[in-house]
Amino acid sequence: MASRSDQRMNIKLQQVASCGNVKSLRSLIRDDPNMLHSKTVQGNTVLHIAALLGHRAFVKEILKHEDLLLLQQLQNADGDTPLHIALRSGHKELAASLANHAVVWPKVEDDNKSPLQAANAQGNTVLHEAVICQNAPIAQKLLDADPSMGHVKNKRGETPLDIAACNGLAKVVEKILEHTSAEKHKEVEQAVFHRALLGGHIEIVKMLLERRSDLLKVVDEHGNNALHYAVREDKKEMVEMLLEDTSLAYQNNEEGQSPLHVAAFYGSSSAVKEILNNCPDTAEQVDSSGKNAIHIAAQKGKVPTLKCLLKHIEPKEIINKADEDGNTPLHLAAMQARIHSTVTLLKDKRIDPCLQNNKGQTARSIYEEHSEITTNGMIVWDKLKNKEAKKCKSKQLPPAATLRSFNKKMASSDQYFALSVNIYTLIAVLIATVTFAANFTMPGGFNQDHGTAILEKRLAFKVFVIANAIAMCSSLVVVFCFIWAWKDPIEFKLKQLIWGHRLTVLACLAMLITLMTAVHLVLTPKSWWLSIAVILIGCSTPAVAWLILGREVLFIPLR
Repeated sequence: MASRSDQRMNIKLQQVASCGNVKSLRSLIRDDPNMLHSKTVQGNTVLHIAALLGHRAFVKEILKHEDLLLLQQLQNADGDTPLHIALRSGHKELAASLANHAVVWPKVEDDNKSPLQAANAQGNTVLHEAVICQNAPIAQKLLDADPSMGHVKNKRGETPLDIAACNGLAKVVEKILEHTSAEKHKEVEQAVFHRALLGGHIEIVKMLLERRSDLLKVVDEHGNNALHYAVREDKKEMVEMLLEDTSLAYQNNEEGQSPLHVAAFYGSSSAVKEILNNCPDTAEQVDSSGKNAIHIAAQKGKVPTLKCLLKHIEPKEIINKADEDGNTPLHLAAMQARIHSTVTLLKDKRIDPCLQNNKGQTARSIYEEHSEITTNGMIVWDKLKNKEAKKCKSKQLPPAATLRSFNKKMASSDQYFALSVNIYTLIAVLIATVTFAANFTMPGGFNQDHGTAILEKRLAFKVFVIANAIAMCSSLVVVFCFIWAWKDPIEFKLKQLIWGHRLTVLACLAMLITLMTAVHLVLTPKSWWLSIAVILIGCSTPAVAWLILGREVLFIPLR
């Protein structure tokens, strides 16, 4: 015969638990209290179900009965107790009620072990769940009952102390450290310190430094100091505090990276600014491969950080510095096809596009060799070529093999250009047709005696006429541009695409204005609300397009 905990829960009991019906629960307890020990297929008891759904009164009623208290320790198929589920579901008051009963659980043999010690399939105890959900009051209550829980590892090797430090639970961290054994104290504090730095939790960092000021000098197994950790999250206040000891900014890790290198890698612009303001000569530091912070930012495409570095670093020698392979930041940006980084560097007058790396390549020749020929890529290539033409001598040309390779890529892109030309031409013809017809269907109609527009003196009408003319003429220019789309020079095709796109966008915007002014003229003053609604819809259209596409809507790859 099956034990009472192995009984399958019937539908009626599941419905009572799901609804949180306290009256029905009392009736069931009177009739057959053993029924409440039954489980669903996944091993959930009524207490699990109520905890999941947040039925506080239902749970409170169960906990009144001493015979039903054992339900707290029962785990479902995932190893979760009701307290695990209540914490994860965010039902704080219900979780607090369960925690109050769990902390006074009698210390007996393993058959009746405390819900505090139960670990689920991920190895998480209820204390793990409490700190994951950032429920500090319950976490502290659980620690008061069993301080040793703070160092229990889950299957990912994380302790509640680790998670609390990452989530910024300062009081929980302090309470766990108070009950840490003396032999482990130093090692544990170092790990917590680095986790708090990564999380950007200045309160925990200050608390730990008050206990042990030497933590500032501690490095991890890779040679990273406190500032290396702090710059990753770009917390300005944290970096400012650590830079009170400026020596941290000059320490390199085992890869030769300074905190400035790490800040550039993670795109931490505020940290970069603080380091350069306090220690400007850190800009000269290079890593084990000869790269400075500008190399790193350009290579990783961290454009805001790159702009910050260029703004705060003056010597052009640093900006054009070559690494051990002879690559400048511009070379690396081109090599990685970082369009925004390349354009940002080219806008700086101190950048020298003529410099060659150890293979005799300029940034342009590298870009030609490594990059796919997209429209945005073509724009960057054109900028590199123009910059080179202005500053470099004629002898500084890419190797012949590279040039042939690039020309081959251009030839393979003809299908893309042909498709683009067809699309833009079709759109331009449609716009020109519609706007041409609008000249003969003016809003308000014509005066039969004079043949002039009835509303010609109104401002909205004048705006309508001008906008319609702009839309029509812009689309006609696009059509004429693409009549010569068969021309071979890539620069010619590039300019056609750029201006064709921009003029098409201009024509579309002008059409929106004609729509709004025409509706305004026809509907006002009798239907003001309808007129305003159409105008608002029209005004929101460019905003929606910008929200979706950003500046790419203008084919300008800048940020």
